[in-house]
Amino acid sequence: MRNEEHHNLAKSEVVEAMPLACCDELAAVELFEELRWGKNPACVHCGSVDVYKMTDAATGKRNKRYLWRCHDCKQQYTVRIGTVYEESRIDLRHWAYAFWRACTSKKGVAAREIQRQCQISYKSALFLMTRIRFAMAPDNPAEEKLRGTVECDETFIGGKPRHSSHYIPKPARKKSVVFAAVQRQGNIRRRVIADVCGKTLKAAIRELVDRRSRIYTDDFPSYDGIGNCFNGGHRTVRHTKREYVCGDVHTNMAESSFALLKRGITGIYHSVSKEYLHRYLWQFDFL
Repeated sequence: MRNEEHHNLAKSEVVEAMPLACCDELAAVELFEELRWGKNPACVHCGSVDVYKMTDAATGKRNKRYLWRCHDCKQQYTVRIGTVYEESRIDLRHWAYAFWRACTSKKGVAAREIQRQCQISYKSALFLMTRIRFAMAPDNPAEEKLRGTVECDETFIGGKPRHSSHYIPKPARKKSVVFAAVQRQGNIRRRVIADVCGKTLKAAIRELVDRRSRIYTDDFPSYDGIGNCFNGGHRTVRHTKREYVCGDVHTNMAESSFALLKRGITGIYHSVSKEYLHRYLWQFDFL
């Protein structure tokens, strides 16, 4: 769920409610409703708080579709409207389990595991995880630029081709390049970039980092001159000389983030295509 939808409950209450929500549909619906609206449910269409739960006339229990109705605009709605699970018929208890596993697994969770645990099809499990990764994407990266001391580094993601490279065109033999900017005591932002030339790397830094910041990198030549764009300047550690820390200058946090990313891809997902790699970066950055 996006950040504005899930801060109404205390963390301990969510942890206690999650096991029941993963196996009972009504508990899952009520949990998602409380996560979204807290103690004040509101209409998703007009914002009115003059709303009520629709019940079954025969039993007096909640409607089977868990509908709400607004007294002001007279429209019906559910907690799904306006969320990543809006157009899904998958039970919310399966969504609850997938959210829980995605957020508590440092190296991610495979769709195959969601399939086995929830007893749903692989297509449904993959759909769940794709939507959840979308929900983990930053809302507006342009307004969330990193500030202060920022470590920048790059890495290559991907393995060797299964077949002889003689039969594979050159673009397909190239690994994906991932750039990372890590704010000390703050957030991380990663991007899939085209190459590691100076123009590309410097453009990525300017896009993700506030100009009042201080930049730390290794001595890769493509970073030369980036300090002219930032008030705090640019300092490096000379990895080519086996220097990894110089005072507080290092890129260890960025390199550690790459280690977790690669461990997750190797151990959990095994292989990620270039087309969808950015979605996995959203997930690892969120965690």
